[in-house]
Amino acid sequence: MSKKNSNVVLKNNFKDFEDLNKVYEKFEYKIQRLKKKSFIVGISGGPDSLALAALCKAYNYKNKIKFDYVLVNHNIRTNSSKEAKQVKNLLKKNRINLKILNNKKKIDRNIQGLARQVRYDMLKDYCLKKKINTILTAHNLEDQVETFFIRLSRGSGLTGLSAMKPLSKLYKNIYLFRPLLDIRKKVLIKFSKNIFGKFFKDPSNKNKKFLRTKIRSLEKPLEQSGINYNQIIKSINNLAASKATLDEYFSRISKETIKKNKNQISIDFKKFQNFNNEIKIKLINHSIKILVKNYYNPRSKKVINLIKNIKSEKFKSSTLGGCLFLKKRDTLILKIEKNQQI
Repeated sequence: MSKKNSNVVLKNNFKDFEDLNKVYEKFEYKIQRLKKKSFIVGISGGPDSLALAALCKAYNYKNKIKFDYVLVNHNIRTNSSKEAKQVKNLLKKNRINLKILNNKKKIDRNIQGLARQVRYDMLKDYCLKKKINTILTAHNLEDQVETFFIRLSRGSGLTGLSAMKPLSKLYKNIYLFRPLLDIRKKVLIKFSKNIFGKFFKDPSNKNKKFLRTKIRSLEKPLEQSGINYNQIIKSINNLAASKATLDEYFSRISKETIKKNKNQISIDFKKFQNFNNEIKIKLINHSIKILVKNYYNPRSKKVINLIKNIKSEKFKSSTLGGCLFLKKRDTLILKIEKNQQI
């Protein structure tokens, strides 16, 4: 599609494409409900994020909303800087100005996990700089199901299996909003092809050493067995509804059990011991987030091991998630690890 024609499609909100227009209308409704005047849009160059860029630009033609389009170049692969510039040039043809943030930290282990953390840290800093408090990301229906299976493989409980929420807190008053969680990837590919004519493929998406890639290859065998992603999404939504009920209960007991005093957290250990494992895990994770403000929780296995260890009368101290855990009589105390302090 020519530059002129693609801009016309955006200005008309995809009205010449019935399926894309329906997605746009849902997107418009979700953005309007947030009642924000500015957003950061996370871009990668893949079909998902390019579709999100197209939706934001179309929305921008009708509404006086500011969108800052930002790509984090992790500098993991040799050609990543070149690819980032190609994405910038592609978006420029549709009057979308892309800001490229270049990572200078070395990422040579736990590559996907650290890359994700670096990306959110850099987007968070950009938000603080621009005084914008909401980041839009292009996570879609397939991402939601893959996340469910990843957490299932790690033995996650209700919280983990509820997968990603449309809106979640990243840091203090900065939020992540995922408006495309109910949209199939094939639809987003259609957006990218119709507006930009192409999209960029990340070679790591085919690397079988990554768990997400292995899980991604399960979709066809599952469908052949009569299990499709729409059914799995229904289960995820049911779990999310149960989690919402649990969250209300948890909010009350956390106020009764956790106390913050300057640079440490105190947990009433007598009350803590009376809760089931799911609540104990949530209390530990919540306490860590209060203290060190991590976006991601520690692995469930590590939290469960800590819970087992602190039962022992011989327990003295342990570290987890950047925190030092100490037990003094009937109180479990969390402090920031020395090497985590600034």
